[in-house]
Amino acid sequence: MEFLRTPEERFERLIGYPFSEHYVDVAEGINQTTKESESLRMHYVDEGPGDADPILMLHGEPSWSYLYRHMIPICAAAGHRVIAPDLIGFGKSDKPVGIGSYSYQSHMDWMQTFIDALELTNITLVCQDWGSLIGLRLAAENADRFKAIIVGNGMLPTGDQKVPMAFHLWKTFASYSPWFPISKIVASGTFKKLSKAEADAYDAPFPSEDYKAGTRAFPTLVPVTPDNPATEANRAAWKVLDAWEKPFLTTFSNGDPITRGGDKYMQERIPGSKGMKHQTLVGGHFLQEDSPQEFAIAINDLLSSMAETD
Repeated sequence: MEFLRTPEERFERLIGYPFSEHYVDVAEGINQTTKESESLRMHYVDEGPGDADPILMLHGEPSWSYLYRHMIPICAAAGHRVIAPDLIGFGKSDKPVGIGSYSYQSHMDWMQTFIDALELTNITLVCQDWGSLIGLRLAAENADRFKAIIVGNGMLPTGDQKVPMAFHLWKTFASYSPWFPISKIVASGTFKKLSKAEADAYDAPFPSEDYKAGTRAFPTLVPVTPDNPATEANRAAWKVLDAWEKPFLTTFSNGDPITRGGDKYMQERIPGSKGMKHQTLVGGHFLQEDSPQEFAIAINDLLSSMAETD
């Protein structure tokens, strides 16, 4: 597996992203630049007390941990350890160059290696978009290591449900458009107008089209039919979620055409959602940009209420 590593200078002087770099080796590959065998690295942010229970914030498509930049300090200031990785193919993490290098299962394997390497337990999952497809599976497959789940604009599809037309259009665009402008894609999913500095930060991981295989691959990997390779594993995960009694909170936005209604579906299906203070936040698909304070406070409030009942 050949991969590219985004030059460090692309991330210099990012606005609102002062966090130190951390890396975990998750696989082996060939650095396409040096032509040498090297470990495939996953980058992550790690803020707050190192001995505190971790909040694992998982981003989606086509963003990276920069998406959580406003939320990380709020949760860390409340005494939580906040870990926000860049999925492989995104952000400061390495980027396999072939679309065939990416599969749903490969992302699951990389994230499993990640939480194993950091020996994470008592995890609170915070997830959105593909962060939910990966995170909900991860929590279900490691249920004893997760203590709570918070989902904003996300779902765990099995291919058995009807998929919105907006998603089909997005999948077609990602697969066939010769132009794949990352920052404009993010901007199209927010109510706010991204500043030039923010747009530049979303574009930073991708110096050229060669770096975008991971972003192109994600829409094609979503299970939209019952015979998808990931369907059986996702159905197995739902069996765990159908019996999930731990806190399960939804914080969907009011302006996302792709995941609209998913919050009600999960609230009705997952036992741990009963009695939770579910919220509808103001924003588009990327609610971390539109309502970051409200999202972070909802996380802190849930964890505070859980601490009071312990």
